[in-house]
Amino acid sequence: MAFGGDSAIELLSAVVVLWRFRHPGSEPAEHNAARIAAGLLVALATYVVLLSALSLLGYLEPLPSFLGMAVLLAAACVMPFLARQKRRLSALTASAALRADAAQSAACAYLSIIGLAGLAVHAFGRIPAADPLAALAITPFLAFEAREALRGKPCGCSAPRLGG
Repeated sequence: MAFGGDSAIELLSAVVVLWRFRHPGSEPAEHNAARIAAGLLVALATYVVLLSALSLLGYLEPLPSFLGMAVLLAAACVMPFLARQKRRLSALTASAALRADAAQSAACAYLSIIGLAGLAVHAFGRIPAADPLAALAITPFLAFEAREALRGKPCGCSAPRLGG
């Protein structure tokens, strides 16, 4: 479920970035887009914490499906490349909004890998808490990237990087 929520939030972030680049050179558009993208990162972190807590308390349990695992695997392969390209463009365009969107893509990759690992540990090790605990590990990254987006920092600074 965290991956599905991440995908919806990432789609909203991409729409915000698209809107921002339809107003080239507009400082207010960049500032507003960066604030919205930062808010979306906070929403994602909140969503991950909430779902993890519900899972740890026994209200939710990850259920494996072959289609779900295929989507997670595809995202784990593609999203690091997409995040890297967005970071590169963020540095070239000095866009904090694009940096936040790149963090969304990186989060998607992380959550995909965590989801796959969590399903494997749950299936083979019978440790249901593995997936939600691993998902919680991404929240500091999301908070850091949200703060940097609010500060208006594009990539090219000391951001944690996924896949390069």
